[in-house]
Amino acid sequence: MIERYSLTASADQIKERFLAEALGAIDPRYNAAPTQLLPVITHTAPQGISTFYWGTSPEWAKNKTPGEKIINLRAETITEKPSQKKAIMKTRCLIPADSFYAWKKVGKKTAIPYRFTTLDQELFAFAGVWEEFEDTDGHEFHTFSMITTTANEMVATVQDRMPAILTVAAEKTWLNPESTEEELLAVLVPYPADKTNYYPVSPRINDINTNVPSLILPTPPSDQFGNLTLFD
Repeated sequence: MIERYSLTASADQIKERFLAEALGAIDPRYNAAPTQLLPVITHTAPQGISTFYWGTSPEWAKNKTPGEKIINLRAETITEKPSQKKAIMKTRCLIPADSFYAWKKVGKKTAIPYRFTTLDQELFAFAGVWEEFEDTDGHEFHTFSMITTTANEMVATVQDRMPAILTVAAEKTWLNPESTEEELLAVLVPYPADKTNYYPVSPRINDINTNVPSLILPTPPSDQFGNLTLFD
């Protein structure tokens, strides 16, 4: 499961990369986590950047319970459930990012976090789908889920899943309202291992309330067990 990613670019950088306008400021997210409001670009309004909740159905949503939290959807099975199949056809979105995190188990109670980026360390997008909810007062709220694939050879040294990172060409397919189911499923593939980079980061990434630049700095394995970085 993918539970963290980062988006450290400014609103202007995101606008330039995705040709989409943001209505307000976009704060850097060194530790984007479920339940947070995060930027997405929907295929129904690709000219704008929206902010949706990641993976958590609001407690006030009709016919939903707080426990119904869908953070990730598997690309391999996304067409097996009618609701998920409908989502990839009707409510797709791009999730702007510049990295994701994964944890490697090194003991029964110990896991080392790693940060994965592209080799060029540029902005990219995960494939996602979104959903709309309405509270009892008629107010609308939106959530999104990230689509994952099997891990490439590099990510597989840490865990067996990774986000579906889209190429620029695949982004256009994902945003195109005329794309067929076959075309959409074809872009949900593991990002090439030879275009991926990774390194260990601070275990402070475990705390979703921590959002500081030093989280994305490499942290030697010797510092994974409680030693603090000097860069806070």
